[in-house]
Amino acid sequence: MRIDRSRLHDTVLAGVVAAASVALYALYGPDRLQAEGIPVEGMRQPDVLGALLLVAASVPVAVRRRWPLSALCAGLVPETLLNALGYGTGMSSLAGIVLLYSVASYRGLAVALAGLVLSLVTYLTGAVSSPVRAGSASEYVVTALVLVAVWGAGRSLRLRRAYLEELKDRAARLERAHAADTRAARAEERSRIARELHDVVAHHVSVMTVQAAAARRVLASDPELAREALSAIENTGRLAMTEMRNIVGVLRTDTRADARAELGPQPGVRDLPALVEQMREAGLPTRLRLEGEPVALPAGVDLAAYRLVQEGLTNSLRHAGAGAEAVVTVRYEPYELDVRVEDDGKGPDREQGRPPGHGLVGIRERVALYGGILNIGPLPGGGFEVRARLPLKDGQ
Repeated sequence: MRIDRSRLHDTVLAGVVAAASVALYALYGPDRLQAEGIPVEGMRQPDVLGALLLVAASVPVAVRRRWPLSALCAGLVPETLLNALGYGTGMSSLAGIVLLYSVASYRGLAVALAGLVLSLVTYLTGAVSSPVRAGSASEYVVTALVLVAVWGAGRSLRLRRAYLEELKDRAARLERAHAADTRAARAEERSRIARELHDVVAHHVSVMTVQAAAARRVLASDPELAREALSAIENTGRLAMTEMRNIVGVLRTDTRADARAELGPQPGVRDLPALVEQMREAGLPTRLRLEGEPVALPAGVDLAAYRLVQEGLTNSLRHAGAGAEAVVTVRYEPYELDVRVEDDGKGPDREQGRPPGHGLVGIRERVALYGGILNIGPLPGGGFEVRARLPLKDGQ
């Protein structure tokens, strides 16, 4: 069984206020108050009716969150009767303050204003009609100001609660928008990778065509004639490749310039010097280090390494700041290719909690496609690093 903690707390509060009110009502009658020098002219002696009215004024506190205005009205009736009949009020005024605060903090402005006016009118009515003359006019004014202050505190809490809810909703909307944006970036990158894979597969088909031509040359009984025939097959295969590329170019929705660029040779590690020089001209001092014995890389890994360096340098150019230097390291190892782009700048502004850009998201997808390991993040001594370790099978 699920327990509503808020309702339980309100019920306990109502019980405590009722018990304290009855206790004060019974202990501090007119005789005792007068003995302590407090003017209580016209106050009635404690009796059962007074105690019941005190309990009735406190009980509505138990439902102050669910029905705040109704609870306030239910609590003001016995409190007004206590004043009008000349009974001591105990702590029933505290119950009235709690109920007024609840109306202000859990209801709209119109209902909250109605609750405030109702409380002031009821208080003034009880003060005027009460036979007890125990206070001055200034005390009544202070009490009225206290009621207004309590009402203002309730409204302030309601406005703050609404402001926090709006912030949560805005954060949720931004998170959903970012997630959608990320999904779109991944879809776009996957589409681009698929197109590039198609080009790579086409390249391998071309190589297979060449290999088949060589095999035919070896197996043919007439080497010269076979060579000519297989050369024709080879030329036919090349023509088929060209036509297939043209068809794919028509199906693509890119501009003609982009299509021509994609039909050209795909960039790779061999193009890194030109890329580094381009970044230098853009204002980012960049050094390139090639380590290990270079080997022929698979076309996809070769392209992935180039894209990683391209995105890493672009990231450094945007976020490293003035005076920063970038270093590109490509290390050939027996069974993997280690590609690293690091700078000594200030790195992306993580204090604002900005998510990584689409380019880095695309790099993550690309490295994962080839079974590599990607590390992106700030360096311990300052700067930023983008590093990928791409596995090579049999050194290729």
